Amino acid sequence: MALNLEAMRAKLNASKNGGKSNGKSSTMWKPKAGDQNIRILPTSDGDPFREFHFHYNVGKNPGIYCNKRNDGGECAICDFASKLWREGVENDDSTLKNEAKKLFARKRYYSPVLVRGAESEGVKIWAYGKTAYETLLGYVLDPDYGDITDPQTGTDVKLTYTLASGPGAFPKTNLQPRRRPSVLCDDAIADCQELLDSVPNIDKLFDVKTVEEVQELLDGYLASDGSAENSSNESQRYKKNTGESVDQAFAAFMNDK
Repeated sequence: MALNLEAMRAKLNASKNGGKSNGKSSTMWKPKAGDQNIRILPTSDGDPFREFHFHYNVGKNPGIYCNKRNDGGECAICDFASKLWREGVENDDSTLKNEAKKLFARKRYYSPVLVRGAESEGVKIWAYGKTAYETLLGYVLDPDYGDITDPQTGTDVKLTYTLASGPGAFPKTNLQPRRRPSVLCDDAIADCQELLDSVPNIDKLFDVKTVEEVQELLDGYLASDGSAENSSNESQRYKKNTGESVDQAFAAFMNDK
């Protein structure tokens, strides 16, 4: 299916305006430091640039799929973070507000890619941030580039990945489409249609937990002893409240302030 440019334009505007518009490890791909060439692959729905919301900093969990922000369902983490934020605002408490920010759901973006030089490994899913997302949408909306995912008239993308320079710094991803269009499949790919058919449904890659499972993860984090890598000092106050609900733990925390 051809790229849906109107959808891409709406997504770019939503992202820039702050609007709303973990996968299987063998499928996920992370760039190495330095230069690499990738080809972003078309998807059956015409939208190869997907966005999802996850909660981080909840114990050792690498990322918890947010049922509320992604699907409009219930999410105990969202509810708890909102309570912390409101209480922080009402009491002008920066500690509470910072703790809430850590728990708010964050966007992550995903695209199916073919890594040049590693075609034999098949289709991979690349996860990236907002800057790369807006850069890619900007390219596909630029007539000089157009649909870079088209198997016949699209183009590979040079990706330069720079590691974080030190504490507090972030890695950098520079993206530059090749000027000359190129076909997706060359001698390194035996069956182009088979490759395209193998593009996974990104919606099915994530572990979507039930409301009760998310509640349990949050309760466990709040009752932890601080051994979790990203647990906060404030959350350690709940370590004696194992088995209590989030509402009970939150009330105990606020009474202890």
